[in-house]
Amino acid sequence: MLKTVTQWLSEYQQVDEPNKIIAQCIVLGIILMIAYFANLFSKGILLNAIKFLFKATKTNWDDILLKRHVFHRIVNFIPALIIWRLLPQAFPSTTIVTTIEGSSVETIASTEIATVCRTAMLIIMLVIAVRTINALLSAIEEIYEQYPISNRIPIKVFLQAVKIIEYLIAAIFFVAIVAAIEPSKILAGLGALTAVTMLVFKDTILSFVSGIQLITNKMVTEGDWIEMPSYGADGDVIDISLMTIKVQNWNKTISTIPTSALTTNSFKNWRGMTESGGRRIKRSISLDMNSIKFCTNEMLERFKKIEFISEYIDKKLNDVTKYNAQNKIDETIIVNGRRLTNIGTFRAYCVAYLKSHPKIHNGMTFLVRQLAPTESGVPIEIYVFSNDQNWGNYEDIQGDIFDHFLAVIPEFDLKVFQKLSEIK
Repeated sequence: MLKTVTQWLSEYQQVDEPNKIIAQCIVLGIILMIAYFANLFSKGILLNAIKFLFKATKTNWDDILLKRHVFHRIVNFIPALIIWRLLPQAFPSTTIVTTIEGSSVETIASTEIATVCRTAMLIIMLVIAVRTINALLSAIEEIYEQYPISNRIPIKVFLQAVKIIEYLIAAIFFVAIVAAIEPSKILAGLGALTAVTMLVFKDTILSFVSGIQLITNKMVTEGDWIEMPSYGADGDVIDISLMTIKVQNWNKTISTIPTSALTTNSFKNWRGMTESGGRRIKRSISLDMNSIKFCTNEMLERFKKIEFISEYIDKKLNDVTKYNAQNKIDETIIVNGRRLTNIGTFRAYCVAYLKSHPKIHNGMTFLVRQLAPTESGVPIEIYVFSNDQNWGNYEDIQGDIFDHFLAVIPEFDLKVFQKLSEIK
């Protein structure tokens, strides 16, 4: 191209040796114009055609690729590639020989400008490539997060590791382009710096390995409720990255935990509770031992009127009467034979009440048990699960249940144990 422009200038100016710089500038202008129109075509026609085709599809992954500007960055290669490919036309590395009045004069084209320009274009294309790959990885992450499996197996850690490798490779190619040497020679030189590299990237490598362990063993996923007192964390996991895990605490503060800490320190994950469909209610009421006694006939008649245990009282009285009659028990002595107690009847009431409660999960552990007596009375422990896991609702359910139990305890001639403050 430069030779053609040079001949045209020679004919136009009617001189034997036209100004070479002017010819090179004209060629360079033509190259830039070609690149400009190629850029207009790629962004004005090609990119719009891609947008039109993708918007006509039913899938949304292609829309995400457009949203992340993957194709916008790909088309940036076109003008850069054209300039890089055509630059030798303006600054050829061959020797141009011209003849002036029978004597040969060698004019050696300057290749320094071409080298610098092509090197610059290679660096620009390298930057475009890095940005395009980053956009593609971000699009892959967003597409993956739309599938349910992303809650169990996040890939953010892997994608961040890929980006780190990408940056390392880009750095190697950058040095190779600037220094005009083979990338393989740089890699060979890096082999001697392995120990230094390991030391510099120790935390990154440790975090990456920890991230792999967390994902492979499904120890933590986004949305899990975890507790880690050593880092002041008690809330939902909102982000898992290569280096850190972010937890939004219940007071809306954010705790940042190093990824490696979750594999070296202990923490509590409440995911099992969430997946089970129930949330545990475990609380006890201590009863005054002085209020525990056998049920009298008057008490039993009163208990029969209680809806939840009327059938229980009839059945138990029938069993007790039958047993005592068969074994000829002298019932004039209260300790002889079998008798109902007010504490046992109260436990039966608790069981019947909880089984009829619409917010109690009957498919999970269900216990109303008497614990060992202590100096604080006899504890009756409620160990059940609510079928509503929402924290606020759970607290309301638990509170309502124990409000009711505390209110009905006197109906069984029982008293709640309560320490009285000493009068000074």
